Amino acid sequence: MTTFTINNLVRENILQLQPYISYRDQKSPENAVLLDANESPFGTCNRYPDSTQSKLKNKLAEYKNIAQQCIAVGNGSDELIDLIIKIFCEPKKDAILVMNPSFAMYGFYAAINENEVIRLNLDRNFEIRKEDFIAATEKTVSKVFFICSPNNPTGNSVDDLEFFIRNYNGIVVVDEAYIEFSERKSALRLLGKYPNLIVLQTFSKAWGMAGARVGVAYASEEIITLINTVKAPYNVNSISQELIITMLEDESLFNKNLRSILDEKEWLKRELMNLECIDTVYPTDANFFLIRFNNAETIYRALLTENIFTSKRAPQIPQCIRINVGSREENQKLINVLKNVKS
Repeated sequence: MTTFTINNLVRENILQLQPYISYRDQKSPENAVLLDANESPFGTCNRYPDSTQSKLKNKLAEYKNIAQQCIAVGNGSDELIDLIIKIFCEPKKDAILVMNPSFAMYGFYAAINENEVIRLNLDRNFEIRKEDFIAATEKTVSKVFFICSPNNPTGNSVDDLEFFIRNYNGIVVVDEAYIEFSERKSALRLLGKYPNLIVLQTFSKAWGMAGARVGVAYASEEIITLINTVKAPYNVNSISQELIITMLEDESLFNKNLRSILDEKEWLKRELMNLECIDTVYPTDANFFLIRFNNAETIYRALLTENIFTSKRAPQIPQCIRINVGSREENQKLINVLKNVKS
């Protein structure tokens, strides 16, 4: 990889921005009289949240063994994806590179920002072909490469992840929304080696906190400073910050629930493998299965009739439905319907 300089990739107007700084968050003594932000003096949630999320970042730094200066907190990973594109991609000029199929929101936020989306088609095993990756990077210059690993909606992890980070002359975002379900090592271990790397994680999946909307970006201090400059001042609410801190202080519930999901995943897989309506249950490192059915449309409608919501992946992945692991009661209802459906 050639000499990497962040400033060469950042939009010029972003480099000129000054971050919003709340004096209160920088220095707020006990019993301070807070008359600076036009808040109501009444109410249970009447004060703005800490715009720096300092307590949460301190807890994350301790939990992940990563410096606080290398952590940014977002209103879900979606906000962080949006900010990354805004920081590095000039509207109507720059492009992003994405796996295909993969998480749709990368392309969504690029489209909002009027950036081209270059799609790297995966092979029949949903792997990135290295020769296609090299060809794509040589043919068209893109600024940001989003790698979802484990990948949504396919469930598999990206092999030889470091190859793609090492050979991309731009920002590589490794989205690890499902990493806790996987036995693979997190890309966090590579942060010190590759200054172009951003790792995204979330509390929406394995941590069971989707309603709190908290995502985290881990990267070099230089990149994190840019994210904190561009983000909205009070992007993560006080209640969500406190909920996550509480979870991190006692992870026993997280560990218990994760073990239950993984055990249930094995049970569900065994049940699915015995169904005649199914052609293929693809390998997965996540909390969901991509399943190829004999007649996916019939199956999908039969499940809807029983108020079972799943994610139909056609036409992008023909005859496939993505189904995540639920409780035993939910999974048993799913299996019962699939056993009786006329496909």
